[in-house]
Amino acid sequence: MEIVDVDISFMQLALEEARAAVAAGEVPIGACIAHDGKILARSGNRTIRDCDPTAHAEIIVIREAARLLGNYRMPDTTLFVTLEPCSMCAGAMIQARIPRLVYGADDPKGGAVRSCFEILANSTLNHKVEVRPGVLAADCVSILQSFFAARR
Repeated sequence: MEIVDVDISFMQLALEEARAAVAAGEVPIGACIAHDGKILARSGNRTIRDCDPTAHAEIIVIREAARLLGNYRMPDTTLFVTLEPCSMCAGAMIQARIPRLVYGADDPKGGAVRSCFEILANSTLNHKVEVRPGVLAADCVSILQSFFAARR
């Protein structure tokens, strides 16, 4: 299977997590993290459920993957997320040394990869992240738009 096909398959899993987040009353963002071609962890946002402003989908899967790997550093992993990570989540990726990010929709109100900030591209960092934006972007945007339209 080509890397592009794998990216789409894993992004579809992240979208499943985003849909589950909607059902739980959470903002529909989903994430999963893969290592050696297999999913280690997957989750949607849990900020409301956990009463935790740091319980973004990315943080949850990074924590679980680190626990499963027995290491706070995660070489050979890819993080898949339906929305461009915020500054907190981008910072966590750097701390975890995650080498690759695949995301769906840009976040013009808080994205820290290329929309508002470019944290992962900062040349002073000692870690570089390969970024592939826009995977299944229309699906990722649609679920967010539907969620917020229903609340207006």
